[in-house]
Amino acid sequence: MVNPGLPGENYPPQAPHEIDWTRPQSPCDDGFCRPPEGFEATPPGAVLRSREVRIAFLGLVPQEVIAYQLLYRTTDMNGAPQATVTTIIRTAGSPPDPTAPVVSYQCAIDSLASTGFPSYVLRRGARLVKVFGGPPAWEYIPMACALSRGWRVLVPDHGGGRGSWIAPREPGYCVLDGIRAAQNFEPAGIAPAAPVALWGYSGGGLASSWAAELWFSYARELNVVGAVLGAPVGDPGAVFKDLDGSPYAGLSNLAVASLIREYPGLQQIVQAHINDSGQSWLTQLESLTMIGALARGCLRKAGRHLDRPLDEILTTPAIAHMFDELRLGQTAPAMPVLVLQAIHDEFISVRHIDALVDKYRARGGRVSYLRDRLSEHALLYPLSIPTGLQWISDRFAGKPDVDPGTRAVTLVLSPRTIIGVLSTLWTTLKVLLGRPLSHERRPAERDAPRHATDS
Repeated sequence: MVNPGLPGENYPPQAPHEIDWTRPQSPCDDGFCRPPEGFEATPPGAVLRSREVRIAFLGLVPQEVIAYQLLYRTTDMNGAPQATVTTIIRTAGSPPDPTAPVVSYQCAIDSLASTGFPSYVLRRGARLVKVFGGPPAWEYIPMACALSRGWRVLVPDHGGGRGSWIAPREPGYCVLDGIRAAQNFEPAGIAPAAPVALWGYSGGGLASSWAAELWFSYARELNVVGAVLGAPVGDPGAVFKDLDGSPYAGLSNLAVASLIREYPGLQQIVQAHINDSGQSWLTQLESLTMIGALARGCLRKAGRHLDRPLDEILTTPAIAHMFDELRLGQTAPAMPVLVLQAIHDEFISVRHIDALVDKYRARGGRVSYLRDRLSEHALLYPLSIPTGLQWISDRFAGKPDVDPGTRAVTLVLSPRTIIGVLSTLWTTLKVLLGRPLSHERRPAERDAPRHATDS
């Protein structure tokens, strides 16, 4: 059983701090990302070292924000200590308000290469070819929308140092311990009672789901008031089968390459049955961005790399056990949840998300579920930003979620969504020009009540 730790006790008395405005190194080569000797003895959320960094959109356009990165102690999928990095961002020009709300934003990392991690992609000077290779750089836009409301934003490398973004449980531990670390880092100015919301889309929705499921058992001292889960990959094993041989097969291949690192049983099966071309492909995946994997893996069938039929291999006990562990819904989140899913999503079948919502509700979860009639995976993402922001704002204001049912919606035709998208575009223009983001707090958010139960 994972020990949730005792935040505030036995932390390194003076974790090293630096100002690093140099061109970033890839995390796998960056000494900052290597934990110090003996870090395993610290509790989850311990800050091991910190630095002030500069943020730039697409690595090129400097942003008027203050940002820190923390290396902190967290937990892997098996309960063993590990370290990862979170990036703390707030608007410049005003002192931090300890009670201001906090959004932990989980990116769709979807890459084994460390240059796809948010801690690299968000920094000024990140290599453009790497930045364009995946979603995290573009996901600065919803982060900026949150910052413009006066909220602080945390962006964890939720796959840990090994890029285990698809592994069970581990992303949730990384997210929750990242919040703990931010609260324990005095310059961030985040009070323990500050309300926190979880937010992510696609792979980020998966990480946010794990954090929401694990919150009550692992980090209930955190005042997490809600979670927005966009297209949250409820059943990764089923998604792998759906995508095999499709135009998006490269994404499922990336997931397999990541899981080989975590599951010895899978590694043994792959080594026993993969051919030379398959081994070469797995080696390539180690360094590919998501876009690169999609391009090279288009229409690729896993069976072409195996000496046995894929269906036969998928029924082996080791693979069946792994797929069971990867599946969300084993525990219902103990906070309100908003799930958004496109009915015509070509990556993640709506039937998997329907099943996840049913599981959450059957276990007592409070879930609002919006099924969009017209969108597909990529289109729902920008359309969902205004809805997610408003839902989070209501939770920060202490308003109850009055509509926890399932609704079919057409966001692209909604006047509220259209107005929200225009606001998002205005924020995007500020980001592109490197202009300051407004940061006026909503009055109702100033005294938002606590939701979490003190441990």
